[in-house]
Amino acid sequence: MKEYSTKQIRNVVLLSHGGAGKTSLSEAALFASGAVNRLGKVEAGTTVSDFEPEEVKRKISISLSLLPCEWKGFKINLVDVPGYTDFAGELRSALRVVESAVVVVSGRSGLKVGTNQAWKYCEKAGLSRLIFVNKMDRENADFERVVGQIQSKYGMACVPIQMPIGAFETFKGVIDILKMKAYAGTPMKEIPFPEELRDKATKLRDAAIENIAESDDNLMEKYLGGEEISDDEIFACLKKNVAEGKLFPILAGCATTGEGSELLLDAITEYLPDPTMRDIQYAEGSAKDADTFAALVFKTAADPYVGKLTYFRVYSGEILSNTQVYNVTQSAVERVGQLYSIHGKVQQPEAKIVAGDIGAVAKLSVTTTNDTLGTQEKPVKLAAIEYPAPVYSVAVYPKTKADLDKMGGAIARIVEEDPTLTQVRDAETGEVVLSGMGDTQLDVAAEKMQRKFGVSVDLQVPKVAYRETITIPSKAEYKHKKQTGGHGQYGHVLLELNPLPRGSENTFENKVVGGAIPKNYIPAVEKGVFDGLKEGVLAGFPIVDVNVAVYDGSYHPVDSSEICFKIAAAQALKKGLQDARPIILEPVMLVKIEIPNDFTGEILSDLNTKRARVHGMNPVDDINYIEAEVPMGEMLKYAIDLKSITQGQGTFSMTFDHYEEVPAFNAQQLIEAHKAEASSETQN
Repeated sequence: MKEYSTKQIRNVVLLSHGGAGKTSLSEAALFASGAVNRLGKVEAGTTVSDFEPEEVKRKISISLSLLPCEWKGFKINLVDVPGYTDFAGELRSALRVVESAVVVVSGRSGLKVGTNQAWKYCEKAGLSRLIFVNKMDRENADFERVVGQIQSKYGMACVPIQMPIGAFETFKGVIDILKMKAYAGTPMKEIPFPEELRDKATKLRDAAIENIAESDDNLMEKYLGGEEISDDEIFACLKKNVAEGKLFPILAGCATTGEGSELLLDAITEYLPDPTMRDIQYAEGSAKDADTFAALVFKTAADPYVGKLTYFRVYSGEILSNTQVYNVTQSAVERVGQLYSIHGKVQQPEAKIVAGDIGAVAKLSVTTTNDTLGTQEKPVKLAAIEYPAPVYSVAVYPKTKADLDKMGGAIARIVEEDPTLTQVRDAETGEVVLSGMGDTQLDVAAEKMQRKFGVSVDLQVPKVAYRETITIPSKAEYKHKKQTGGHGQYGHVLLELNPLPRGSENTFENKVVGGAIPKNYIPAVEKGVFDGLKEGVLAGFPIVDVNVAVYDGSYHPVDSSEICFKIAAAQALKKGLQDARPIILEPVMLVKIEIPNDFTGEILSDLNTKRARVHGMNPVDDINYIEAEVPMGEMLKYAIDLKSITQGQGTFSMTFDHYEEVPAFNAQQLIEAHKAEASSETQN
């Protein structure tokens, strides 16, 4: 690919509801531009963007794909992103490194949930937009109906500048209504204007010119005064307002046949902004220098063969192959080898990557996603990508001993690939817990561990960190006494147990007076107590919020030892816990849910089944924000439930709030499960 200046570059993300055809559209654009010599099909798994085995298997996009192409003296970096909410991290990455978007809408099904989400993402990111009404060759396709939906939902700033020639079986091309020219075929060729559509096209053109003129005071004055507005004035006004995100042209076509894709490429280069037309987003407190080299790492790919592949967007300056850069985030120098431009799964060598362009480099040692690459002499730091917090977790278990040995490294590599994945080893349950945005994402992560690193794992529902405590004071005594040949064993303690306020640390006191227990044995008593507090008497959960005091006991000058007092303390504690009306505590989460108002009733009904306490609701426009306290044990699969109830439109976050007593029925279930597990272990 030849060198392009920053002004000749267009960075464009493709967004849509699932099934609207954005992957097919990206394939049509690549084919039309000559970047590929055959048109791949999603159904056959032959598209450039969906190349991972997991994508081919599921027929959905899982990772963002970079699809650069050349068109009439411009370089267009198309970014195809997953439409599935489980892979929201890939979407966030893409939105950060582009200036504009093409929102793909099905001409058959019209606006859907994913379309509205895509539009909101664009508004939040401040992206310029084109709208492409796709699938005009399908049964029930209706361009006018879909345009009506778009303008009703997003306003009259959405301006049709094209219209299809026919629909379904009669679809045979596209009319550019601003130029009043008709095109058909692939490659696209101008055809005689269909006279039966001239009146409709003229009305659309008049409406488009009025909408465009309304965005400019001078043009509006001329329009209202009945003065002629030249084509140059219209195009200049349209370009300015599209770039500024004030007008949104609507185009039409069919991705699977390729018709309309060339006009789309024309619109991208003519109307969408180049990188110089957007301010650089620096990190808070960072110096600002538009001349020095600065690049943001927005994706890391773990590959078992070529190693780590780092994707970056250059915001200022340029980077050369076989040189050094400074990782501003990590305060470390990185050696840069061969630079690449990425074409789906293919890496094409490049001598340099200029400001505004996107590139990749292999085998950086310390650099990870969200790091800023720059210079040590003038380090500037770019604003990081904000990723959503994980909301769904699984416990990861190796299938074999060999898998256990390699599992830690494989999980680390997978987590490095996806910033929305996190892993922890739960200190209380002992499980390795992998967290992300949903069940599909974590299933894919497990498949990648097997494919890339040869590690097979089982994913299970994670254990909840229940705890036990006491509700009343109690006293207990235990005498550990054994007589065998030689020295015997003797340790005798009396303990006093008192409940503490919820959230307190367990404490130990020595109240022994008069030397009933020698001081040198008190640490053994304390150890016996704290060891005993690790496992409760109801269901084996750790004991919390208890003060234990040793206040009396006795010893034998020959038979007593530290181990004897440790055993006596642990046994006395066990008796004391049983007499102190023990209860089970469960973690309660503070949950914040964001849903369309239409689903409020269903969400509240579902929360009621989860023992939730709703704190309040705050409707804003068509969105409702709900806050509630919900036991963690009821939230383990909530990401799946919410997705099902709201058709993927709902989001939520949750944070630990406090522990509280488990209701009697639920506590009994936990106790029975503990007994069954203990019985099973005894039999094995």
